[in-house]
Amino acid sequence: MQKIVLASNNAGKLLELAALLATVEIEPVPQSTFNVPEAEEPHPTFIENALAKARHASRLTGLPALADDSGICVNALNGEPGVHSARFAGEPKSDARNNEMLVRSLVGKADRRAHYYCVIVMVRHVDDPQPIIAEGAWHGEIIDTPRGSGGFGYDPYFYLPALGKTSAELESAHKNAISHRGIAMQALLARLREQG
Repeated sequence: MQKIVLASNNAGKLLELAALLATVEIEPVPQSTFNVPEAEEPHPTFIENALAKARHASRLTGLPALADDSGICVNALNGEPGVHSARFAGEPKSDARNNEMLVRSLVGKADRRAHYYCVIVMVRHVDDPQPIIAEGAWHGEIIDTPRGSGGFGYDPYFYLPALGKTSAELESAHKNAISHRGIAMQALLARLREQG
């Protein structure tokens, strides 16, 4: 079974990625197993940050690496918090403070449309000239009062009108099947199968 380093220290994200990879002959290993510190994420786009994280993990482990960069993009905030989603309210990272800031930023705004966006990048080795890149988006809207106890990040505030639930109210298997990360991972796995 091929080992691949998951270039993340986010516990929720690691659980989701491992569950999504459970259907293939890949053994996902968190970068913390190798004492790999978090990579810098200085770029203005999800794709650049995901690639930087994947190369960082591969460089320090000598193994193939997979990285996700994702966030929530809110129409009324011109796409913010976007790549700044994890640190929207500053350091140290805090889901609670990020959510408070998001709700506060939307006071008085009628347009509550938002989408989660994810880019997943896999490199076979640190200098891989053809990284495999996949993306996914998941559309919903932001509500003022949190609902549900599942998921992480902005999930309790990310409402899905078609389902009548927030992301945090979904069973994890259902969320993984329809989320931005799930869509991106399915696309990445399809590309891997195409390439044998």
